[in-house]
Amino acid sequence: MFNRTIIIFIVTFYSQLSFATSDNPQVRAYIQTAIDELDTSKVLPLQNAYIASEIVLPALYKQRDYEPVWQNVRSIHQLLEILEEIDADGLNSSDYHYQELLDLQNAMWESDEDNSGLLAEYDLLLTDSLIRLGYHLLVGKVDPVELDSHWNMENTVGSLKMVLNLANAIDTGDIEALVNKLRPRSRIYTNLRSALVRYLSIAAAGGWKPIALGPTIRPGMTDPRVIDLRKRLIATADYPGEDSPTLLYDSELVEAVSLFQYRHGLTVDGLVGKRTIQLMNIPVQEKIEKLKVNLERARWVLHDLPEEFVLADIAGFNVRYYRRGKEIWSTRAQVGQPFRKTPIFRSRIRYLVMNPTWTVPPTILEEDILPELHQDPDYLQKKRLRVLDFDGNPVDESEIDWSLYPDQKFPYMLRQDSGPGGALGRIKFMFPNKYAVYLHDTPHRSLFRNNERAFSSGCIRIEEPYDLAEILLNDPSTWNKNSILEAIDSLENRTVPLPKAITVILFYWTAGVDENGQILFRRDIYQRDAGIAKGLSTQFRFRKQPILDDDMQAGTKALE
Repeated sequence: MFNRTIIIFIVTFYSQLSFATSDNPQVRAYIQTAIDELDTSKVLPLQNAYIASEIVLPALYKQRDYEPVWQNVRSIHQLLEILEEIDADGLNSSDYHYQELLDLQNAMWESDEDNSGLLAEYDLLLTDSLIRLGYHLLVGKVDPVELDSHWNMENTVGSLKMVLNLANAIDTGDIEALVNKLRPRSRIYTNLRSALVRYLSIAAAGGWKPIALGPTIRPGMTDPRVIDLRKRLIATADYPGEDSPTLLYDSELVEAVSLFQYRHGLTVDGLVGKRTIQLMNIPVQEKIEKLKVNLERARWVLHDLPEEFVLADIAGFNVRYYRRGKEIWSTRAQVGQPFRKTPIFRSRIRYLVMNPTWTVPPTILEEDILPELHQDPDYLQKKRLRVLDFDGNPVDESEIDWSLYPDQKFPYMLRQDSGPGGALGRIKFMFPNKYAVYLHDTPHRSLFRNNERAFSSGCIRIEEPYDLAEILLNDPSTWNKNSILEAIDSLENRTVPLPKAITVILFYWTAGVDENGQILFRRDIYQRDAGIAKGLSTQFRFRKQPILDDDMQAGTKALE
């Protein structure tokens, strides 16, 4: 519930003391002086806070001839109410002057003197608050480039002209609608936000107690730990029943444990063993942090999504296809091992290759294959690898002094011909990128049975590649499941362009929500969560690379 004191203050105080420039020219004069100071020194401390916006905020007030911006009482009410509840987005109200604004209100409420200076500061802080909040919702608080120098999914807050239009929402009292538009308009973000609200309420209710380790609890057994197990599962709504003192591990609890195991990427067997208990004992605050981290990831990537796209979830070991914001199809995937991480980037799938050849990437050649050749002279024949020069001409392998490599740079390339058992399987999906990474079939199909599937050298192996081919080709009369299989069975190496390029996003989610509303958590296999969590806990600052569109801020390294 919104703080009633704030509502009383806003309604009573501003009904008595008009913000209008004609009634209070001193406020306008204070604002102009403050903007002049900000233009000169690039620093403007106010009420134990500072104005961060050195471009947008001054431009906004200059556009309005230094008049106060927040003359609509409803807008102030809405912004403060949003700030009070911004933890639902995984953000911190302290980044947006929330306490300083409350302190200013109290100071003005208790003062019998001229409040023009305080009113000016209040107006400036409100404006800076909204700019900061809009920046975080549009591009995130943590700069992904600082965590990953190869990041290629740049986004901005828009042009300066567009940003200045936020004043219209302030004038009309539409701050709530504005903030809703600034959030990613994706079901993924909405579901993550709801999940965080749920876990915040669990924390407020006291969280859960740890369960003691011990022998595996199996269906039909009695065990004193069943009492704590039931309480733990009730806390996260895995168990829909009521608390009970019974020690029997009954079928209802087995079903609840199975749900918990599914949600955490474990083998769903209903056995309460060491790993299941360890995951149950993770404190609720760690779950909250993981949800916050993934909400931040969502702000990086989920704005302005195309109508249809492919999302490869690295930590979740799956590939999904979305159309008009809904998940249409999904399949299990194998991703890069921790020492050969699948990169995060965005591209567009332009064509697929049936019965693909495989040209060995440099890293695999140097680190895997050349050392193998020292151990097994027949390795090339076993793997059906041919030696070629860089023009594609065959090279007689018997004339190569293999003892020179990998100490020296290998002057040739290795290629595996297409066919059953090939490293890429029978089909691959191609999109431009500097990593030589793509989606493809695989002969290693048994590995899809594993819960965690980090087995590849960076590419993403998918379990149902023919289904994806049918979806992307989108031409049932020519390319249905049967015709795709016939073309593959012909063993002909064939390139098939897509009727239109489809966006593909290789991303990394350690928390999410499935189509049935179940909150999912996944292990941070690449140890990427900690850097984001640390960034979310730091003080506010704008990122170093451009934030406004280039055409409005050409040559500028930063917005603020």
